[in-house]
Amino acid sequence: MNLTLHVWRQKDASSPGRMVTYEARDVNPDMSFLEMLDVVNEGFESEGKEPIAFDHDCREGVCGMCSLVINGIPHGPDSGTTACQLHMRKFRDGDSIWIEPWRAHAFPVLRDLVVDRAAFDRIQQAGGYVSVGTGGTPDANQTPIPKRAADMAFDFAACIGCGACVAACPNASAMLFVGAKVSQFAQLPQGQPERSRRALAMVRQHDAEGFGFCSNHRECEAVCPKNISVEAIAILNRDYLKGALLSEE
Repeated sequence: MNLTLHVWRQKDASSPGRMVTYEARDVNPDMSFLEMLDVVNEGFESEGKEPIAFDHDCREGVCGMCSLVINGIPHGPDSGTTACQLHMRKFRDGDSIWIEPWRAHAFPVLRDLVVDRAAFDRIQQAGGYVSVGTGGTPDANQTPIPKRAADMAFDFAACIGCGACVAACPNASAMLFVGAKVSQFAQLPQGQPERSRRALAMVRQHDAEGFGFCSNHRECEAVCPKNISVEAIAILNRDYLKGALLSEE
């Protein structure tokens, strides 16, 4: 396959960026998208050119590092799939592919396709955990949990924090991410004591980071590589409202 790549190039966070066009020749359809970029970069390095900077780690669809907007879609055209698991057979010989970083005020571009997603870490630190006392860890079977609740908690816990929901949202909202982290614990008895405080703290940090509001466009759900449902946002909204009412009493 021969492809035309239009790639966002930006020297650093303070420099302006622009789209630059490259030709990718003899691309194997069985390559992953990141492997294709690896081959392109190897060619650049052999010619003494600056390679394209992009995030990656596990390349198994687990870590969420492969944050690329491909032809206008976070993680590319294959639904329920991260960019590292997207294969070049999804494209056709002669295609033009546009590759950009996440676009959000809260995710500043550091270089080329690499963005700073530390805002997600700070939201997690604000309340995305369950506090426990010191001592031995209780046996899991001591606390019976209904299967439906366990299944829902597992589904929400599948969120890998990649930020595709933010990149797809017209408001650059991270409410699907926050909703998944809050709703995961909302299903479990261990998460109940801090439930209201958790929702309040994480939403307030979300807003402080500069993410936008949710207006129910549902693009977040459509591009989520783990198929997280917007039901998570509904659960978050209920917990937030309850927490806000309780805090005023």
